[in-house]
Amino acid sequence: MPSISIPLSDALMGSHICLDRIDVQGILRRRLLDLGFVPGNIVEVMQKSPLGDPIAFRVNNTIIALRKEESSLIFGEYVGSDEK
Repeated sequence: MPSISIPLSDALMGSHICLDRIDVQGILRRRLLDLGFVPGNIVEVMQKSPLGDPIAFRVNNTIIALRKEESSLIFGEYVGSDEK
């Protein structure tokens, strides 16, 4: 069964996602790429705030919080046994 690409904003807490595309443009795209949000990198969903915005992600051993409007434009697939 092929994996389905999902936005980071929909990923389950504690899951690991292998990034495959970033649909962000401009300065924010450059900043996200510099922080490690690049296709092929693994991102862990660390924590979601009570209302679901922002969400904390671990990428390259750094924890970064993104708003839902940003994380909904970054896509990837569950890694290993995280697929639900």
